[in-house]
Amino acid sequence: MPDAIDLEQKRREEARWRVLRVIDAGRPIAVSEQIIWRVLADIKLSLSLNAVRRELAYLRDLGLLELEGEGAETWFAKLTASGVDVVEYNFPAPAGVARPRKY
Repeated sequence: MPDAIDLEQKRREEARWRVLRVIDAGRPIAVSEQIIWRVLADIKLSLSLNAVRRELAYLRDLGLLELEGEGAETWFAKLTASGVDVVEYNFPAPAGVARPRKY
């Protein structure tokens, strides 16, 4: 039986993929962290707003998205060209992002 750490890691990796998909759906407009948080909650992947920010920062550090408003009350995210390529299956997903296999 997988332990709790493995399950939490899988959950974070899936959340990162879902975050990328939500931001892709909003292109070319930047998507607010509240919209991302709400979509994740709607698909039963509840994270705190702080956890959403942590995953956004992780994806930014991978070069998959840009963040606007860090240090402000609300953060906004936009995909980079590399982020679009990952979402559109034109580039391999980095470790830490649980992208499903393409059909």
